[in-house]
Amino acid sequence: MTGPTIDIHSHYYPQRYLELIAEEGAPFGASCNLHAPGGPVIKVGMQFAGPLGSKFVDLDERVVAMDAQGVAVQALSLTQPMIYWAGEALAQKLTEAFNDALVAAHEAHPERFVGFAILPMHHPDLAIQELKRLAGAPGIKGAYMATRVLDKELSDPGFFPVYEQLEALGLPVFLHPIEVIGMERLAADYFLHNLLGNPFDTAIAAAHLVFSGVLDRFPNLEFCLPHAGGALPFLIGRMQHGWSVRPELKHMERGPRDYLGRFYYDTISHDPKALSFLIDEVGADRVMMGSDYCFDMGYERPVEVVTTHPGLSEDGKAAIVDGNARRLLGL
Repeated sequence: MTGPTIDIHSHYYPQRYLELIAEEGAPFGASCNLHAPGGPVIKVGMQFAGPLGSKFVDLDERVVAMDAQGVAVQALSLTQPMIYWAGEALAQKLTEAFNDALVAAHEAHPERFVGFAILPMHHPDLAIQELKRLAGAPGIKGAYMATRVLDKELSDPGFFPVYEQLEALGLPVFLHPIEVIGMERLAADYFLHNLLGNPFDTAIAAAHLVFSGVLDRFPNLEFCLPHAGGALPFLIGRMQHGWSVRPELKHMERGPRDYLGRFYYDTISHDPKALSFLIDEVGADRVMMGSDYCFDMGYERPVEVVTTHPGLSEDGKAAIVDGNARRLLGL
């Protein structure tokens, strides 16, 4: 067992989730080759995940990897292709399969795993139903949501009842890009849908939450942005200037810079100077260690990214690797 360190951004694919896509995904254009070389491969339209090595599925193997990284606790979350592509009945099955696997993971390793529940946000009534089903479930410490749900931004009023339920339960929301804007242009070459699309899509989602008033309407609902906030921290000056001159933003009493501190952020910037800039902008108390486990775009040594970072105090390092996530998740 390691010291107190929490990885806020680690991905998990339960076996039953994969099997359900293989068994019932075809009518919705989804497939999962469970026996592909190197591990299962999921395809849904332009979305692709895999091959998913055993560490994505096998919790015992994951614990060994966590020990090698120096990570004491992982907050488990799904990622693409999520569940919004599925019809109502299958979406409910996938939701329950994933969330029940989170509970089982926590019960099997109560000191090592907690989870962000997936919600069928394309059917808000089902999402509320699932939150009620999970109320008090061991290990469920938040919800996981895409930066856009099909063609709807997170500012869509249809999602407000779900936000009300999340706020009442005290569950934070971890956002993650899934099918990014401009996918047709970015997917063709150079892995740009990830390298550029993910950070831009995160910034778009955050802007909608800020400009629409969602963060004001739900003052106690916490949102965490992945990949060090994506492009948001670096564009905040441009957004602030736009607020000062553009009529489209005159409804806002405060400028967007005032809302940077309403988000939490992970550390996955891949650049020490970028991470320093983020910490300078939002404060060390709003940043949490993440790895993006165990994709190649993540960190192999997430703890060391923080502990060796120049300019961080020991208190700041301790807050980022453990204290902030512990506070947010209520651990």
